[in-house]
Amino acid sequence: MTNVILFHHVQGLTEGVAAFADQLRGAGHQVTAPDLFDGATFGTIEEGIAHAQNLGFEAILAAAASAAEALSERVVYGGFSLGALAAHKLAQTRPGALGALLYHHGDVPITTFGDSWPDGVDLQIHVAEEDEFCEIEVVREFVARAGARADAELFLYPGSTHLFTDVSLAGYDLESAALVVQRTLRFLRSRS
Repeated sequence: MTNVILFHHVQGLTEGVAAFADQLRGAGHQVTAPDLFDGATFGTIEEGIAHAQNLGFEAILAAAASAAEALSERVVYGGFSLGALAAHKLAQTRPGALGALLYHHGDVPITTFGDSWPDGVDLQIHVAEEDEFCEIEVVREFVARAGARADAELFLYPGSTHLFTDVSLAGYDLESAALVVQRTLRFLRSRS
């Protein structure tokens, strides 16, 4: 069993994010999925971005850090899009991280929260090949730099849908999402 904290995307803690967490729980992992938006969910990415801007990204990251404080330091940090930003920060700055699972990670450089990736904090990044919210070259650089200090993998999926792993959203891609879960479970098994 691996302890995982999984942060939701900008549309909130949707039924799809909860379902993804449940799949990991079903495989025997302990998964915490905090609600950083206090129950608010949004029908579009744009509405979610407006809400996040209103809250402030620093406040969202602080809420994520607060949620992580209740857990052991020996945890895998995971997140979807906005939640990947929180997972990235905590994996890079909180001691004892077991790894990072970044889904739909956009255009945030590895140096956003420090000069380097921590030794031994393995990484998976999952994105759609033509995701309009993702700069693939930034993600490739992230994986290359992390890979100098830990195992780091980038998985590209067909299409352009940003949140294709969320079963509750219109852009859900069953085949790609199943592959993301399979690769995630393989990653988590190696940290049990």
